[in-house]
Amino acid sequence: MSENDQITGLLSALLIVFIAILVILVIVYIALLMKKKKENKKIQENNAPKTKSKKDIETSETKYQTIFNFMEFEKVEDNMIIQKENFKYIMVVECQGVNYDLMSGVEKTAVEEGFLQFLNTLRHPIQLYVQTRTIDLGSSINAYKEKISQIEIDLNTKKQQYKDMIESGRYTKQDRQKMLYEITKQTNLYEYGKDVIADTEKMSLNKNILSKRYYVVIPYYPSDLGANEFDEYEVRNIAFSELYTRSQAIIRTLGACGVNGKILNTRELIELLYMAYNRDQAEDFGIDRAITAQYDKLYSTSEDVFDKRIRELDKVIEEKAINKAVSKVETIRTRKEQEAIEKERKMDELINEMAKIIVEGNKGYIGTEIAEDTLKELNEEDSKKAKAKEVKANAKEEKGRNKTTRTRKQTK
Repeated sequence: MSENDQITGLLSALLIVFIAILVILVIVYIALLMKKKKENKKIQENNAPKTKSKKDIETSETKYQTIFNFMEFEKVEDNMIIQKENFKYIMVVECQGVNYDLMSGVEKTAVEEGFLQFLNTLRHPIQLYVQTRTIDLGSSINAYKEKISQIEIDLNTKKQQYKDMIESGRYTKQDRQKMLYEITKQTNLYEYGKDVIADTEKMSLNKNILSKRYYVVIPYYPSDLGANEFDEYEVRNIAFSELYTRSQAIIRTLGACGVNGKILNTRELIELLYMAYNRDQAEDFGIDRAITAQYDKLYSTSEDVFDKRIRELDKVIEEKAINKAVSKVETIRTRKEQEAIEKERKMDELINEMAKIIVEGNKGYIGTEIAEDTLKELNEEDSKKAKAKEVKANAKEEKGRNKTTRTRKQTK
């Protein structure tokens, strides 16, 4: 084999190896590219919104419908409970129970016959509902405390009046005894009221004090109207009229049994539903407290800060105005008092000055000589008073000087 053939064979072998390596690289590249495409497709499927299957849709609707049926009503309006998109309207009559066990035989028979009459007159379905509630004595306790506070105020007022009567000494013994009797009676009433409040508060701690309330639930179905073209407002009016008529008929027929009834208004219906759905919480957190706390609101807003500031400034202005007025009144009063004291101190001098003026003005009537003598005497009197005042002032000054000297000697 020649040298050229060897070189050609070597190059051919190298070319075959290179082609084989190139094919392998292409295969690896294609495999990686396909793998990357699969990963991208999987990521897109995960990010894309999933379309629910028919089974999933049925399951979701079933769960939502179950929650909706649990509430069994949409709203309370016009003394009616409205259910399921106006599918049914409900009105409730609250009845006062009678103590059947304490009745005589004749009374029991009358109640039974009245109840039979009530059942025979029914032409529509009803439901009898009994609700047990824990008695809430909080409102009663607060009412008692308000009354006791007023009694205490009256008692303190009467005690002060009796004290003033004794100190003044202007009242007879009979008047004082009458006032003392009123104070004793008011004191006994106050002590009795405090005992009632204490007993009621102890009683309120007992959660076993229960009361039962009896209700007749009356439904109305708009489907009873059949095919019609009434709108929602008209259907609601028809339902209210029909339910009101049925409720009044039930109240009249129950009256034959001695049972009094009344139609619950919207507020009372809400309380009834609140107690039914919040049986455990209602004992500690009643509907009145929930409404007062505005827990039905999504948020609460405070009063505007500038309104608060203006109100506080008004209070400060009023307070300072009152203080200033009192201060000015006291200043004027003090000034007038000082003027009166000064005038009283100079009364003799003012009298002499006034006398001189009167004499001067009436010289023509009393004569010039008499007038001059009178003025001379008045001037002499003023001189004597001035000298006496000067002597008194000098004596006072001398006395003060001697006192100072003695104090200095004692200090030394």
